[in-house]
Amino acid sequence: MATPLGLSSLFSSRIHTTTPSVFPIHRKEFNRRRIILVTAAGGGKPTILVAEKLGQAGIDLLKKHANVDCSYDLSVEELCTKISLCDALIVRSGTKVGRDVFESSRGRLKVVGRAGVGIDNVDLAAATEYGCLVVNAPTANTVAAAEHGIALLTAMARNVAQADASIKAGKWMRSKYVGVSLVGKTLAVLGFGKVGSEVARRARGLGMHVITHDPYAPADRARAIGVELVSFEVAISTADFISLHLPLTAATSKMLNDETFARMKRGVRIVNVARGGVIDEDALLRALDSGIVAQAALDVFTVEPPVKDNKLVLHESVTATPHLGASTMEAQEGVAVEIAEAVVGALRGELAATAVNAPMVPPEVLRELKPYVVLAEKLGRLAVQLVTGGSGVDAVKVTYASSRSPDDLDTRLLRAMVIKGLIEPISSVFINLVNSDYVAKQRGVKISEERMVLDGSPEDPIEYITVRIANVESRFASALSESGEIKVQGRVKQGVPSLTKVGLFGVDVSLEGSVILCRQVDQPGMIGKVGSILGDENVNVSFMSVGRIAPGKQAVMAIGVDEQPSKETLKKIGDISAIEEFVFLKL
Repeated sequence: MATPLGLSSLFSSRIHTTTPSVFPIHRKEFNRRRIILVTAAGGGKPTILVAEKLGQAGIDLLKKHANVDCSYDLSVEELCTKISLCDALIVRSGTKVGRDVFESSRGRLKVVGRAGVGIDNVDLAAATEYGCLVVNAPTANTVAAAEHGIALLTAMARNVAQADASIKAGKWMRSKYVGVSLVGKTLAVLGFGKVGSEVARRARGLGMHVITHDPYAPADRARAIGVELVSFEVAISTADFISLHLPLTAATSKMLNDETFARMKRGVRIVNVARGGVIDEDALLRALDSGIVAQAALDVFTVEPPVKDNKLVLHESVTATPHLGASTMEAQEGVAVEIAEAVVGALRGELAATAVNAPMVPPEVLRELKPYVVLAEKLGRLAVQLVTGGSGVDAVKVTYASSRSPDDLDTRLLRAMVIKGLIEPISSVFINLVNSDYVAKQRGVKISEERMVLDGSPEDPIEYITVRIANVESRFASALSESGEIKVQGRVKQGVPSLTKVGLFGVDVSLEGSVILCRQVDQPGMIGKVGSILGDENVNVSFMSVGRIAPGKQAVMAIGVDEQPSKETLKKIGDISAIEEFVFLKL
């Protein structure tokens, strides 16, 4: 479900795009933001507070452009006192930058830099509200994390940690610690981003057969590395080793659980250098005890540090390290330089590609586009869920139908929100106006835009928005257009975003809650049958509409539901003889 609309929710998102926008950026707004960022109190060099230890190369770079105050281990009160004298703040993961910090800055704080990837310790909503840009350093840790993943993979396979502890305890247990070979084994890389692709390269060099699951991984990039793109089901059911490189999102939380472990090959081995919450740790413990999972190598945990008597950490078949993925001297220096460059650039007025929130949008533009922003995001979410597993998304086209001239319609927000809907559910990158094109480019997704000029009154900014995804297979064949693209279209009706077309079928359903799409033989009683099944399972139907080719032919029924139906309920709908295909889409 989309977050409530407000400045923070509009810009605390994730995106990436490569194609230049067809629509002009209003330079007046851009320049006003530049002045806000450049100005430093007192008219001299800006002051940057470094609140946690940073590599010397980063400190040296900062000192060339600003007055640098390195003050570590500050209490909340001390940080709030100091911040009113600072134009920028750099932290790692140990300093919480909450609303009280932004309030105490009295508007002077212009940039917060997080030396690392995660930004869980920064209140993004408060930062946006107070006009403060937040940047991070997402790339410098890539090689270090990949190397640690391979280190855990090999150490686990040969029982290095357990054998080391045994021999230091005065034992000589060669027969107990017989390992397994990596050559010829199948490694499933779940998440084929920067770290996942680097792990795949190295695993190929070890003689492993590498497969990957990532809905957004470009097929050509996978082929270039010699990796096979597969569905999630194929990945977990055929792998001898599984390496996790997924962000922790609502979609990936506890992705490996009792159900998924049960579908794995018995004796599978698992490596996690991504996020602890991706694995249900209690379920992993059960899988280890039952032998479904032979071994696990974990660098991250749901709670860090884990409690001293954590059964998973103490398990004989688990190799554990204390979140060392980025802990190399080279990576620490790289992060320091990357965050220093981003902070200095922001203070100069350059809008950094690593920004995780966005500059303010003029209130009048925000007010007018508010419902269309929701529509754009939800169309993106619907479209990407129609892509079948294993199909890499690489080409997306967004069409805006409007009676307004291009100069009177700024669609940067809409473009960003389409990309947010496409990518955010499985991405840890926050998408906004600043970084949308950058993230799309990094993920190999080309976003193109098209204007359809309509005759009529320009009172409403947009008549409808269409999102198309090309070169993919669809989970719901009826969502394909004549040209074979997945196609969804929607409009705002009385202030409410609505789905109006799926493929070639016209529908009319409010984009609230979630949507069930059914292709059926057009015959009497179908609405009643489906409605009765949902009603019996206490699933509330908010909207229902049917679009058909001709009476008695095929039709598509779109059903808006407030709750997610159970698998059993969906199966009952699918078992109706007249229903040829159906899909549940979560908004």
